[in-house]
Amino acid sequence: MKSDETINPWRTLSSQKIYDNPWISVREDAVIRPDGQEGIYGVVSFKNTAIGVLAVEEGFIYLVGQYRYPLGEYSWEIPEGGCAEDEEPLDAARRELEEETGLYAEKWEKLGEAYLSNSVTDERAIWFLATKLVQGKSRPDGTEVLNIRRVTIDEAVRMSVSGEITDALSLLAIMRFQLKGIAKNENP
Repeated sequence: MKSDETINPWRTLSSQKIYDNPWISVREDAVIRPDGQEGIYGVVSFKNTAIGVLAVEEGFIYLVGQYRYPLGEYSWEIPEGGCAEDEEPLDAARRELEEETGLYAEKWEKLGEAYLSNSVTDERAIWFLATKLVQGKSRPDGTEVLNIRRVTIDEAVRMSVSGEITDALSLLAIMRFQLKGIAKNENP
């Protein structure tokens, strides 16, 4: 028997694709809501998984600054990008780190996985810790004009708490890393 938490209280009556491009699709579903009323629900589906890289070296984290078109704002964030369905997430992480910072990492660890805005989208994110870094040459995409900043871990946490870093994937990666470090120190 299913518990109340696993029972879907929504009923889909119909579904219609509204928009589609190489990166996203948007659909509108006619639904019966949990309260029994008819309604609509719009869903944005992503064709890529979001990938983030927390590049850490000697107590410092590498951030990438860029103008984010959808927001109309400049954003400081960890190196990140998309992972196509036919690409391994770790391969995408290696590619994004190199493209955006020119860095290569000898050691990789998966730090986490989450949905970024599950009320309207199915966008999934995976983030990795990259260490033992070697500097190479960056190759940003044609859509990117990037600035690279190396900050202490404490500074990255401060920027996250103060609102200087607002990107959800970056906040998750920085805070998970910080909390894992605290947990390791408390439980040797």
